[in-house]
Amino acid sequence: MKKTSLIYCLLSLLALGAYAQGFRAVDKSSLDYAYFPDNFAHDRKDGEKALVRVTYSRPAKNGREVFGKLIPYGKVWRTGANENAEIKFYQDATIQGKKVKAGTYSLFTIPGENEWTIILNSDLDYWGAFKYKEANDVARFTVPAKKSTEAPIEHFSIQFPKGTDAIMRMGWDNTIVEVPITF
Repeated sequence: MKKTSLIYCLLSLLALGAYAQGFRAVDKSSLDYAYFPDNFAHDRKDGEKALVRVTYSRPAKNGREVFGKLIPYGKVWRTGANENAEIKFYQDATIQGKKVKAGTYSLFTIPGENEWTIILNSDLDYWGAFKYKEANDVARFTVPAKKSTEAPIEHFSIQFPKGTDAIMRMGWDNTIVEVPITF
């Protein structure tokens, strides 16, 4: 009886250990959100509404040369890591004179040394830019790229600086681009 109970306990422990091993490892690129107004979810006041939310993953530089090497110039990039980034407009917006209807779009970019093409695309829920289809672009915008005056930015970041103007600021390594948005 004791022997049977001991064997049963050992088999139960092995089964539990095997079950726990079934989880995927944690991604090295963490998921993040950028809101306008900045830090909306954390600092939200009664009656205040978000105008934009960007969902994206934050890859790390890890000593690598990023733009022109890890992320080639002139090629469509998922704008972050893992799943393609998504931007949600809670109300109609205007970017460089082009109207963008309220809704959720994939956010792709084509980095260049001196300028980036920002792409809003209707395809959602894809990993990377491998299935990107230009035919599904909703809008494209070109913005200048500038060098960061600070130390290299270790993790790709998107932020809307505090203030009344919606400016989506993206930065990584030594590159920063800004996309002004009006409502």
